[in-house]
Amino acid sequence: MTTKPRPFEIERLDHLVLRTNNIEKLVSFYELIGCTIQRDLRDKMGMVQLRLGHSMIDIVDVNGMVGKMGDAGAAPSKDGRNLDHFAVRIEPFNQQNILDFCASQDIEAQPLPISLLGADGFGPAIYIKDPDGNRVELKGPPNEDQTPPDVF
Repeated sequence: MTTKPRPFEIERLDHLVLRTNNIEKLVSFYELIGCTIQRDLRDKMGMVQLRLGHSMIDIVDVNGMVGKMGDAGAAPSKDGRNLDHFAVRIEPFNQQNILDFCASQDIEAQPLPISLLGADGFGPAIYIKDPDGNRVELKGPPNEDQTPPDVF
């Protein structure tokens, strides 16, 4: 395998996505410890996005629209194991350079056709998988236009 220079640097954790059977209880818990609701999409998508300082936590109902897209509606086990993915904020974000790098390293990569909400706002993202199959979102900087995509 040829070592190709990495075309980005990780700045910080952007957000985590937790899957749950009880969205109300989990959202209440995170509000109790100091998180605030950034965007409430329970009715539309089965998801609540919470502000966690400079980062975010997305709470996804396994029976909601987004939850069914993740792990076929799989519920978390009693000992947790409910992380859908985590996102790291990177700079710079050049989609083609990142995809080329991933291909050169045999890393499975999936660019997303819409902007996603992260801790800094709506912006580009690419999903990759680690060797154990965990999804990691490489999150780019916020777009100038912060209008949410109208896809859901």
